Amino acid sequence: MTIPTDPTVLWRMARGTSTAHATIFPGDTQTTITWFFDGVMDRAENYDSLELAVARAEEIRGVLERDGWNPV
Repeated sequence: MTIPTDPTVLWRMARGTSTAHATIFPGDTQTTITWFFDGVMDRAENYDSLELAVARAEEIRGVLERDGWNPV
């Protein structure tokens, strides 16, 4: 059973032996997005809406793709 506030991995990427993923944590008043590189959290950001958080995650995914990362 999935609860609407459960964390969700939005995407996973790899470059060589390195890995990255973005996880979203929906909330009642804010949505948090986190990025992990090689299993270590690199950054967390809070947004006022789910749409803004997803847009930011997609922006970072695009940066990684341009830098040679590939979807897993």
